[in-house]
Amino acid sequence: MPQYRWIKITENADFAPRDGAGALVFKNRMWLLGGWNPSDKVHFPKICNSEVWSSKDGKEWKLETFAPWEGRHTAGYVVFNNAMWVIGGDANQNHYQNDVWKSYDGINWECVTDSVPWGPRVLHYTIVFKDKIWVIGGQTLPHFADAPEIFYSDVWCSKDGKNWKKVAENCPWAPRGMIGGSAVFKDKIWIIGGGTYDTPGKPERVFYNDVWCSKDGIKWKKVCEKAPWHPRQYHEVAVFDGKLWVLEGYHRNGGNRNDVWYSEDGENWTELPDTPWKPRHAASVFVYDDGLWIVAGNNMQPDVWKLEKIME
Repeated sequence: MPQYRWIKITENADFAPRDGAGALVFKNRMWLLGGWNPSDKVHFPKICNSEVWSSKDGKEWKLETFAPWEGRHTAGYVVFNNAMWVIGGDANQNHYQNDVWKSYDGINWECVTDSVPWGPRVLHYTIVFKDKIWVIGGQTLPHFADAPEIFYSDVWCSKDGKNWKKVAENCPWAPRGMIGGSAVFKDKIWIIGGGTYDTPGKPERVFYNDVWCSKDGIKWKKVCEKAPWHPRQYHEVAVFDGKLWVLEGYHRNGGNRNDVWYSEDGENWTELPDTPWKPRHAASVFVYDDGLWIVAGNNMQPDVWKLEKIME
């Protein structure tokens, strides 16, 4: 069995605490984009901000710019065609952010479109797969921003971020979002857990611990109906060391979590015990420098941790 260890890089990085910030590895740096912290009126006067931070070592962070896109969190974040992309956003400003932005250097940002055809939508799952950007699931939040109440189980893709095609709707997995990070593994898209946010028409949140995969985004296979980890939303997924990973998250019973799990097939899961960092959800996770990194999140501390594999 592989051995891993967590290393605390810093408990107090230069950026203010936040959750839902974008996490991308680009040009041999980690990039932290935006985020949410309504209690910090200095750094987040509009609840979310558009800060762009980068780091080479996880300890020293540089504020690169205040991006021209409206502050947001839990958006779609990908690296695609040698650029960083921000895909959609949230509804915290009482409207839906139906825009797409890209940057080739992290400092200069270009609006690719301000009217995606898959809006209004938040909490969507966003990945890069087979030379396209994919937007999967999500929902509307009528009590945050005006729109009919919709819980999506559809799949969209784009070759350029501007022109989008719906490739599937009414997928066999239950409508959901609230999955951070991305999991493309063994040439398949993976949907791992997730859930729905409460709305006026559906006041109970829903939490899942099932696992699905697809070779084309159209036909889906249920790999695991009930994984051994607790159902959750606002967790992070990643691919590291040839395995799928699930980290932290939230459930109404027990609140924030700090458990970590991995799998070589999506069906059989092993828990990595003794997590040293505090429970949280909506953290920022990177696969970088031979490690799996977790940064900040709803613990509301600017901490940085790195998981390394111990050589056997």
